[in-house]
Amino acid sequence: MGRRPRPYWAVWINGPEGRFPSRSPPRSSSPPAPPQPPQLNSLRQQAATPSTMPKQIHEIKDFLLTARRKDARSVRIKRTKDAVKFKVRCSKYLYTLCVFDADKANKLKQSLPPGLTVQEVLQNLNKS
Repeated sequence: MGRRPRPYWAVWINGPEGRFPSRSPPRSSSPPAPPQPPQLNSLRQQAATPSTMPKQIHEIKDFLLTARRKDARSVRIKRTKDAVKFKVRCSKYLYTLCVFDADKANKLKQSLPPGLTVQEVLQNLNKS
């Protein structure tokens, strides 16, 4: 005795395969693999993502806007023989601006907000 034919309305209810397609992945006969411990290299890559690294600001105007933010705490000024680096510490990131002109650096120092603590750091200028 053969299989009974499906009624015409079974295609509308159950779909062309005769059942609803499952949303779960197909079952495999092998058991699932045990979870692997995280690799050291992957942890280092996660730690070195650009979101956790210090940010560099290229424009003086953007630096002044960042220094005027509510979460800005302090400014460090590092002077080297080539450049003057302004580093503003905010709640999440440390923002850095490199200025290669000494006159612009002095003007920028005078235009910093008065509420910030300013700390000057002299780098070793006699590097050989």
